[in-house]
Formats: sequence, structure tokens, C-alpha cells
Amino acid sequence: MAATAGAPRGAFILFEGVDRSGKSTQAAKLVEALNAQGTRAELWRFPDRKGTVTGKAIDEYLSATAAAVSSSGTGGTEGGKSGAGLSDQAIHMMFSANRWEKSRALLEALQQGVTLVVDRYAYSGVAYTAAKRVPGCGVAWCKAPDTGLPAPDVTLWMALPPGAAAARGGFGGERYEEAGFQEQVRGVFAEVRDSSFVDVDASGSVEEVHQRASC
Repeated sequence: MAATAGAPRGAFILFEGVDRSGKSTQAAKLVEALNAQGTRAELWRFPDRKGTVTGKAIDEYLSATAAAVSSSGTGGTEGGKSGAGLSDQAIHMMFSANRWEKSRALLEALQQGVTLVVDRYAYSGVAYTAAKRVPGCGVAWCKAPDTGLPAPDVTLWMALPPGAAAARGGFGGERYEEAGFQEQVRGVFAEVRDSSFVDVDASGSVEEVHQRASC
């Protein structure tokens, strides 16, 4: 991508939260609003299941039935192994590799003045692995592979209890969507949040939440 002379750097806006907290909906609405205002904006999602080498394997892993989750109570793992026969450590590295695959393109887009609104990123990677409580996969270990990735300018945390998220349509359709596990995920997020985090009340209508996320 050729550099645009004098183009100001784009913003890196990240949406994080438990499953079904409204991240994807609100990220898409923010991109639409920014473009309508004349700001060049793109929606990115992690993991990138289609445009990366690791994407196909990740897509197959995440699309496993919700029954695999409830049978183990540890995010679809048994004795540290996933339904696909991969260790939790290997799965975590695969998700981190997915982010690294996109990191150069991400930086180039920002340098071109494109604002990137991103649905999930490294914080989710840490939270979902550490929440499995597998020996040796603590928060510090989980954070290490992502050291050096581009950092968000702001992280909009969609504040919604997992119980409320579980009541929303579509919950339970993927491997990690089990209410008890989501509670553990929320606890890890509380541990890893940093100064980039801004809480957004994710309750109410889509438009109400959009107004809060756009402030």
C-alpha cells in the first residue's frame, strides 16, 4: 500500500466484552457512522477466519458444537485438550499467530489514515485461554505471545453481565458460549484491563448503546 503524503494516522478503536454483549453490532454501527461523517473507517474482526493461513483451523475450532462446552465445563477442553486434539497451548498460539498475520496490514492501514474499528483482539485471547484454568496457562503466559502487537488507542468494554448476555438470541452457538465459562472470562478481563479501557453500558436498545459508544 503506497503511503499518502500528509495523511494523519487513523485511530485504532477496539471493542471487547463477553460473548453476545453487542460488540459486533456496535462495531459495525460505529464504522457506518464514522464513514457517514467523512472519516475513513474499516471494520476488522479477530480472529480473522477467512483472510489468514490460521483462519480455517480457527473457524473449525470455534464452530464446534456447544455440547462440547457443556460436557467439559472448561471451554470445550478435556484434560487440556480441545475437541480437535490440540493442546490449549497450541490453540492459544494459533489465535496469537492470527493476530500477528494481520499486524503489518493493520499498521499500514492506520498509517494511511484509516480508522480501524476492531471486534476482539489480544485481550480476548488472554481472557479465553486463562479462563480455562489449565496449569501453566496463566495470565502472564497468555500475554507473552502478543507482546509487541500494535496497541489500541481506546478499548470500549461492553459492560454486560454474562447472565444478561446468555439471555440474548444466538447464545450457545459456539464453543465458548456457556454462562459459567463466560463468568470466568469476565473475571480475567477484569485482571488484564489497562488504561485504554473505557466502560460502555451495553444494556438497552442497539441505538442507545450506539450513542454511548460514540461519545
